[in-house]
Amino acid sequence: MMLPYSKQSIDQRDIDAVVDVLKSNWLTTGPVVGQFEEAVAHYVSADHAVAFSNGTAALHAAVSTCGILPGDEVIVPAITFVATANAVVYCGGTPVFADVNPRTLLLDPQDVVRKISSKTRAIIAMDYAGQTCDYPQLKQIANQNGLKLLADGCHSIGAASFGRHVPEWVDAACYSFHPVKPMTTCEGGMVVTGDQQLNEQLRKFRNHGISTDHHQRARKGTCFYDMDSLGFNYRLSDVQCALGLAQLQRLPEWTRQRAAVAQSYRSHFRQLDYLKPLDTVPGAGHAHHLFVVRWSEEKSGVSRDDVIRALREAGIFANVHYRPVYQHSFYQERTKRLRLLRCPNADAVYPEIISLPMFPAMTEGDVKQVVGTLQAIVESAERERWNKVA
Repeated sequence: MMLPYSKQSIDQRDIDAVVDVLKSNWLTTGPVVGQFEEAVAHYVSADHAVAFSNGTAALHAAVSTCGILPGDEVIVPAITFVATANAVVYCGGTPVFADVNPRTLLLDPQDVVRKISSKTRAIIAMDYAGQTCDYPQLKQIANQNGLKLLADGCHSIGAASFGRHVPEWVDAACYSFHPVKPMTTCEGGMVVTGDQQLNEQLRKFRNHGISTDHHQRARKGTCFYDMDSLGFNYRLSDVQCALGLAQLQRLPEWTRQRAAVAQSYRSHFRQLDYLKPLDTVPGAGHAHHLFVVRWSEEKSGVSRDDVIRALREAGIFANVHYRPVYQHSFYQERTKRLRLLRCPNADAVYPEIISLPMFPAMTEGDVKQVVGTLQAIVESAERERWNKVA
């Protein structure tokens, strides 16, 4: 069987929770949605949590309700999933790509400062691979320049940042519950915030911009409602929220298991000079959503892409997270309208990064299989070189 780079963990508790909702009177916009929102808010120490149909919808909602309009610029990391930048474009804004730290692939605060212009309205920091960004410094930059600070925490739910939960540093934080993320609702997302006004705007945004929901109308005994802004149907169902509630209970355990897998990888890789795991930052929390290494073609004699092909042929599904967003065709075609500044670190690290399998159910045997296969790939390439010389 193929060893995947990630996969969901589902057991009978998840199945029972979903079946209970399927047998109830509410399949969507019912009581379980609110229960899931309250549970996530408590887990990440936020005042408010609003569920969305997926992580991209959560990002779109957060960017829109923070007031991003056509002509506004938002600073985003060069290396992230495209949704981080796309959410800005959905609102008519311009994503301005800031470089990353080559040792962590986290947003570089110094380059953020360099990219700020008179049109900048917000910064979106992305917790790459599950490690939290330097939010104290980013918060200081945002405050000094009158900017909103948003967290793309789609890799990092529950991870702390320098002694505080991420939502305590930012105007809003966004999470994803896709199956490869730390926990899942099949598809799903959440925005958490400490701002009551933003909370109300988010709830309207996910429901077509309608000012009241059916629960509020029922309490008032009225059928009248008003759409006072443009919104979307970004609701998450009770069925999915039931799965989320069951998953959330086991998230601390899964986070510990991911950390153990990461530690095992690091222990095995100390003796290999042709790959280097990303650095961990003292004080920054880590959910270990991904385990990413930088691969040296010069030292190994094998290119990054050839390594990934060889791993897959051996039954190990490695991946790449991510191609710099501005290299995608959509953004290349928009360069005349985008203030696209260079990100040399992102350009340099992209050809080197590999995401190795990482999920809670991985065993020490799985880790050794990955490490042994990598060693065998390099040894095979070395033998081929010697045979050609001979």
